Amino acid sequence: MLSNRYKLLVVDVDGTLVNKYGKISAEDRTALAKAQDLGIGVSLSTGRVLKACLNIIRQLSLNSYHISFDGALVSSPDHSEELYVQPIAKTVVKKMVELAHAHYLDLELFTVTDYFTERETWSTEAHRQFFDVEATIVDFTNLWEKARIIKGGLVTITPEEAARAQHFCQQFGDSLHFSWARTPAYPSVDFINLLAPKVSKGKALKTLASHLGISLTEVIAIGDGSNDISLLAAAGLAIAMGNAPDEVKKVADYTTLDIDHSGVAAAINRVLLQG
Repeated sequence: MLSNRYKLLVVDVDGTLVNKYGKISAEDRTALAKAQDLGIGVSLSTGRVLKACLNIIRQLSLNSYHISFDGALVSSPDHSEELYVQPIAKTVVKKMVELAHAHYLDLELFTVTDYFTERETWSTEAHRQFFDVEATIVDFTNLWEKARIIKGGLVTITPEEAARAQHFCQQFGDSLHFSWARTPAYPSVDFINLLAPKVSKGKALKTLASHLGISLTEVIAIGDGSNDISLLAAAGLAIAMGNAPDEVKKVADYTTLDIDHSGVAAAINRVLLQG
């Protein structure tokens, strides 16, 4: 029997819902469909750009609002309605471009609809193959004047790249928020999200809950990464994946199974569908 206590289920994507093969298990799909049938809203919360979530949204028939860009955007699936958006200041984007050039880093810049890079890289191919997002190759020199940049990105594979990226990040102080993320598909690669200050999944969740007219105590959140800590801390019931690091498990109310054993379905069955 459904507990009326919870009205919204917020689920992280990579490492929580999507495995290293880019797939969602049949068990997870079934459990999410059952939750929706019982009146529970289901929203994604991810560091991915919105475009990289559209196939998942369609696959799961999700019609609620979603948190994308690591919390910088809360919107409807087609982004026709933006509940909350925190773009990076244009002057900061200009500095990002200048310093990326100086440090020989391949900076990536994202609007709600576009993914901009200055050349083809390992990351552009990964975005194409795994995230189904195609890069637009442009000169970044004056892009900061024309585009509303929601997120910047750095992808580091080697220790040398990681060191240069660390030095790059140190130049911004409080003018940017940095979020390191990994996906099971590329476990040794760091995807560094560059965001406006104070952006977080937790802050975005508060905006979403307020818009829906529900209390945070009526929200369940499931996640596996350090960028999910604020999300879990804000939710009424916080569930960590079995594959999450200890720092994430410490803020959770309990830990479910890992991504390879359909931890999302196990959590839904335990909390929403039992009894």
